[in-house]
Amino acid sequence: MPVAEYETRTDSVLAWKKNQKLGRFDPNAPTIEQQRIRASEREIEERGIVLGARVRILPESDARRGTVSYTGPVPEIPGIGYWVGVTLDEPTGKNDGTVNGKRYFECGKNCGVFLRAERCEVGDFPALDFGDEDLEEL
Repeated sequence: MPVAEYETRTDSVLAWKKNQKLGRFDPNAPTIEQQRIRASEREIEERGIVLGARVRILPESDARRGTVSYTGPVPEIPGIGYWVGVTLDEPTGKNDGTVNGKRYFECGKNCGVFLRAERCEVGDFPALDFGDEDLEEL
């Protein structure tokens, strides 16, 4: 049955949903943007990402670690939802806690990075010791 014909029928599930104001026909239903924001908030909560938590950046091959310094929206970064601002242990980041001139958290030059929650693993991760590898005796 063509879509246009189905949409005009009064004895269909679609007509029933319209009459009951369910799903996309509910005037109080959250927008797709609101749903994405809520999903990213839940992801942060479920992963235990809180200010001051130690995290390592995923995938594990990235080998960067740091401390959560910000969670929330960052309108200057494209994409809907919440971001996690991490102060890295080493200056391997992209910023100093600012995006387009707006400060979200304090950290040293190139020690800040903003990530999605799925790229952060919370745990008891001590700072990696990149130490004096060149000073090892042969």
